[in-house]
Amino acid sequence: MRAFVFCVLVILCSLSVVSIAETNRNLLSFSVDLIHHDSPLSPFYNSSMTSSELIKNAALRSISRSNLVHLLMDGKESIETIIIPIIGEYLMRFYIGTPPVERLAIADTGSDLIWVQCSPCKKCFDQDTPVFNPNKSSTFMSVPCDSQSCSLLPKHQHGCGNSGECQYIYAYADKSFTFGELGVDAINFGSMDEGHSVTFNKSIFGCGIYNNFTSLKDEKVTGLVGLGAGPLSLVSQLGDQIGHKFSYCLLPYTSNSTSKLKFGKEAMITTNEVVSTPLITKPSSPFYILNLEGITVGQKKVQTNQYDGNIIIDSGTTLTILEASLYNNFKTLMKEAIGVEVEQHPPFNFCFKNGAGMNISFPHIEFQFSGASVPLSSENLLFEIDNNLFCLAIIPTNDERQDPIFGNLAQIDFQVEYDLEGKKVSFAPTDCTKN
Repeated sequence: MRAFVFCVLVILCSLSVVSIAETNRNLLSFSVDLIHHDSPLSPFYNSSMTSSELIKNAALRSISRSNLVHLLMDGKESIETIIIPIIGEYLMRFYIGTPPVERLAIADTGSDLIWVQCSPCKKCFDQDTPVFNPNKSSTFMSVPCDSQSCSLLPKHQHGCGNSGECQYIYAYADKSFTFGELGVDAINFGSMDEGHSVTFNKSIFGCGIYNNFTSLKDEKVTGLVGLGAGPLSLVSQLGDQIGHKFSYCLLPYTSNSTSKLKFGKEAMITTNEVVSTPLITKPSSPFYILNLEGITVGQKKVQTNQYDGNIIIDSGTTLTILEASLYNNFKTLMKEAIGVEVEQHPPFNFCFKNGAGMNISFPHIEFQFSGASVPLSSENLLFEIDNNLFCLAIIPTNDERQDPIFGNLAQIDFQVEYDLEGKKVSFAPTDCTKN
């Protein structure tokens, strides 16, 4: 009898493995270029700015975004308050409609909804290309206000137009906003010129006719692609087609190449040197949340004593922001390990000189997430400001209500895979110039 049961279990396990392998084989697989805000490839690039100025601006954007994240996570639902943060560090191109029209948009793991400016524009921010005209797309369709798709918009953010179309409004704490009609159309990702592209014929997106981008000063950006956990984000819409998986491999902002955002089978980490930690999401938030148990500095460790999700992982924030008491304990260990005089250089509050003749040894540092130890190098943690001045790319929260964030500098040269179905985030050290 035991032999029979064992045989049945073996057969079922084998069928399960075959089924999983078959599913993975059938997944769509594609990648998109991510352009860093300060990269020479970016429309925001300013060749007259020094490295120090670029770093300071990135830090200030991080602080602004962190403040917006706090307002969102605080649970406010009124349209007059924050809905989702608009500031992001990466851009991506996609094509919408038939015939396809190219758009350049902010790519944001902290946002829900894909949206672009549409005609007839009642109030739009400047862009150097014509706004998208849904009447010129043979594949555009309106979304009815009584549809399931319309009900996926957050409470107080949707209603009915005069013709029964679904209307949406997203308001932002920095006075940015978008209001318009929810539509369905073909959206294409990849390179149309090189023939390496994939088209999704029934993608839901916001067609904004009243829009304002307070934080944008460039006319090339025309909208936003939400990659967050919300039901209308690009990742959620692709769902089963990509196995609920995506990943990115981020390069330093000084690189002349683009980082890669991957979906489906291509997103899966295949190396053995990988660690995984549980992914936590909340129904009212588009953010991805992890649990940070502590930080190791050399042979010593500071602990959080929290286990229910305490830090957002975010591609749109450059700095890592720690809860103030954890930061202070971490700072103490860093001072002991480096053995140098620490000075402030706002907005950074842990800076030190490392010039000629100095022999400073940077300690081994690991962020200890639940089930996953992620080692970070000096390139993940330090900015060289000027005159041999180095600053830690980690700052404390400014009050106890502000949310900690694991920022994008700490994620450089890691393949970071999000498995939304398996509810985990995985990290594998990678040379992102080759990935």
